[in-house]
Amino acid sequence: CRTIGGMKTFLIAALTADGFIARSSDHLADWTSKEDKVFFTKRTKQAGVVVMGLNTYKTIGRPLGGRLNVVYAPATERLIGVELTQREPADLLRHLESRGYKEVAIIGGSTIYTLFMKAGLIDTVYLTVEPLFFGEGLTLFADSLDARLKLRKVKKMREDAILLEYQVKKETNDTRD
Repeated sequence: CRTIGGMKTFLIAALTADGFIARSSDHLADWTSKEDKVFFTKRTKQAGVVVMGLNTYKTIGRPLGGRLNVVYAPATERLIGVELTQREPADLLRHLESRGYKEVAIIGGSTIYTLFMKAGLIDTVYLTVEPLFFGEGLTLFADSLDARLKLRKVKKMREDAILLEYQVKKETNDTRD
């Protein structure tokens, strides 16, 4: 990351073709493809740390193995196998970097994606676009923002799903490749 030492931070999400990450805040991600789940697991284990909100954690229902699980939640929550935080995003990344972590995956939901994107801390965005419509539901972000992206890769995941990899431009005049 260009803003926090050598820490790299990426956002990873699956979307329907009409742009929703879920039907509701308690909707399981059982609608995503096997290929998306394989990519998600591999990429987040490479990072070593996943950061999520309480609703995302409760939807998953357990800590994700092989990764440090950090959950934005009040200290009164009693969750086993995760670290709770209320730190500002930049402070959290500095804290994780001081513990030796080099990369962090932001895995949802909308509020947490928005928090890190608005703070300017996301370097890379991985979006799997799945071939279905919900018509309504939760969007990727919970608030308006203005971010510019550069398409880095497009990969066909299976017959009808694609993985998009974007670099987040840190300034509106950022033209780096």
